[in-house]
Amino acid sequence: MPLPATLPSATRLWIRNPQAAFTANSLDASAGLVVSGGMIVEVLAAGQQPAEPCDGIFEAGSHVLLPGLINTHHHFYQTLTRAWAPVANAPLFPWLQNLYPVWARLTPRDLELATTVALAELLLSGCTTAADHHYLFPAGLEDAIDIQVQAVRRLGMRATLTRGSMTLGTDDGGLPPQSTVQAPDVVLEDSERLVGLYHERGADAVIQIALAPCSPFSVTKEIMAESAALAERLDVRLHTHLAETLDEEDFCRQVFGLRTVDYLDSVGWLTDRTWLGHGIHFSDAEVARLGAAGTAVAHCPTSNMRLASGTARVLELEDAGVPVGLGVDGSASNDASNMVLEARQALYLQRLKYGADVPVERALGWATRGSAAVLGRSGLGQLAPGMQADLALFRLDDLRFSGSHDPIAALLLCAADRADRVMVGGKWRVVDGQIPGLDIASLAAEHSAAARRLVNG
Repeated sequence: MPLPATLPSATRLWIRNPQAAFTANSLDASAGLVVSGGMIVEVLAAGQQPAEPCDGIFEAGSHVLLPGLINTHHHFYQTLTRAWAPVANAPLFPWLQNLYPVWARLTPRDLELATTVALAELLLSGCTTAADHHYLFPAGLEDAIDIQVQAVRRLGMRATLTRGSMTLGTDDGGLPPQSTVQAPDVVLEDSERLVGLYHERGADAVIQIALAPCSPFSVTKEIMAESAALAERLDVRLHTHLAETLDEEDFCRQVFGLRTVDYLDSVGWLTDRTWLGHGIHFSDAEVARLGAAGTAVAHCPTSNMRLASGTARVLELEDAGVPVGLGVDGSASNDASNMVLEARQALYLQRLKYGADVPVERALGWATRGSAAVLGRSGLGQLAPGMQADLALFRLDDLRFSGSHDPIAALLLCAADRADRVMVGGKWRVVDGQIPGLDIASLAAEHSAAARRLVNG
């Protein structure tokens, strides 16, 4: 009989004898693990038994067991503008200039649908925690983050929702249209409201809020500095795009007279409170400075390839002390929200740069333990006692896996794309490849209709 979609916190569940387990640490989980109270309470090596009786057993002999995957950079709203012909072959700046007027027409219902679709895709790919960078607040969409909070709670995931902003419009030399920019005092007041209302602390936090002025070409230095000061006062994290393209580098030189990392330092962002989306175009000295500061990077390989932005120096960043995780980025530059496929893409892109000996396990580490570090979530990203019971279980019985030998390697090399089971905080959120209670067909139909209306004005 299938297990219920939710697991009461008092139940001790033994996830027994997985086909293979990746723990993101040195622990052996060959005999599985025990979940109780929303946490992992035991990790069992080969031949071991739970220390206490268990109320339930999930036989995992057909599953590869992983920590829940963690997405560190996304734009949920962009699921409405996937594969849009006018930007299908454009680099970043023209891509943005064509899309900004479309995105400016977002309605609250559009955002709710787009967010739900993004979260559902992520969840089905084994992702349990997602960071979203939302920076569009046109008239009528002032409560965008509130809408996203409700969607996250309905899906039963964890999220870091960033209160983004754009304050530098075309009238002042920025890239976004004036209809999408906000006054700095509006941004800061709403940021403080959201932190006070929704931000949770502790290892089991479901919703966290971060502050996230969008990018050097869409915000002023003043809002960057004021956001850094507010984040320090409220003790929350900071996020922005940086060093994504050479065009951005040129913009920083022309407008601010600084390279990107100098710009970051000048506004008080070169700290371990900060994580950066993309982080591609850094010099050797800048890599060292980021590492010394503990500033983190969300590597977005698919988006970087789609827009031909460049290849992040992930191994060098890590070696310098930079926490590195993975992000799928927006679904208008990735055109998907799939974390296990993103890990595969990261593996291949970094092998292309550094050589074929970049291990599969290192790429999975970016998607789990590395991403947890990027978001400052020390209770996530590993299979170990005391960690949150956020798990992803994959089956290898599709034709694509036939003939494979190493189950962990097969996940990426044979292109696993959908989890069979996903648990968040001890509760099953994906069962037999489905999200209980979510009508995917109806969601997709309404979402697709909204997407057509949006691009057609």
